[in-house]
Amino acid sequence: MKIDVHNHFYPNILLKRLETHGLVAGITLENDERGNQILVQHGKRVFTITPPMNNINQRIKDMEQAGFDMQILSLALPPLDIFPGAMDETLARAVNDELAQICHDHPSHFMAFATLPFLDLERTVRELERCVDELKFQGAVIGSNINGIGLDDKILYPFYERMSDYDLPIHIHPRAPADKGNYKDYRLGVMIAFEMDLCIAVVRLVMGGVMERFPNIKFIVSHLGGAIPYLAERIQDCYEAYPECQENISSPALDYLKRFYYDAVSFFEPALMCAYSFVGAERLVLGSDYPHVIGNIEEAITSIEELNIPQTDKKMIYSGNILRLIHHDNQLRTENTQ
Repeated sequence: MKIDVHNHFYPNILLKRLETHGLVAGITLENDERGNQILVQHGKRVFTITPPMNNINQRIKDMEQAGFDMQILSLALPPLDIFPGAMDETLARAVNDELAQICHDHPSHFMAFATLPFLDLERTVRELERCVDELKFQGAVIGSNINGIGLDDKILYPFYERMSDYDLPIHIHPRAPADKGNYKDYRLGVMIAFEMDLCIAVVRLVMGGVMERFPNIKFIVSHLGGAIPYLAERIQDCYEAYPECQENISSPALDYLKRFYYDAVSFFEPALMCAYSFVGAERLVLGSDYPHVIGNIEEAITSIEELNIPQTDKKMIYSGNILRLIHHDNQLRTENTQ
């Protein structure tokens, strides 16, 4: 079995709401010179809305062709905390309801991570509980920052506590950093800034004491952690050298870094092997970033197939680790007998 943990779906109801309410966050839906529908924010093109983004039949076809059995659906953009007032919760409910319906209609193909409104933690926890208890979602997504707020901010503690109680994973998806003006040329935001913000998010969760305070919390970091496996020794060196890096934690930084899970959305063999050498197969999960133009649903699988590692390790990456994280033990036992 192969499960795609990192992919994105854009519910039709969200796109309709953005047509009527998106302007309050600077978002418009427009058509480009080729007639393609595009999402624009503050006058800048964000992405093209292609059929796989909101056509479930096309998605299933692409999954079967690539060799994926299931996807855990999630929303990437736009982050809902850019919307004022209670609008973020209204949009989150609409997104989650449509994802839940898809999972209900296609239970052998789809599960979902919750989209949540993060600027009001009472609303965050309320929608999380609805998604897990009523809609039977398998975890939640959070950005690498919340409208500029770091993931170590204590405002997020009620969310972390509830996720620890549920013992379900939190998938960290990259967002533009606060200094995004430095990345305005050459698509540097998507190319570099996203990865740097993932690194900052992980280090904040470690040195800010979140991993210490919530020892059972489970994070999945996108894109092999940005550059975390490559920078791990430097992070440890800074922990040893600077007192402020030790204030909130009682163990070496490396110990916490190895508690994260990392999705394999980097189809470059040296990068994959760096992460594999750092945390082992038991902390890696499969992902494609489909259907974004820099994702690849085929290479998500072939890049793991071609690694010179044991087949048992590949099975953990394909599905074993995520099935264990979401407590689908029956599926895991079936997978292990195949």
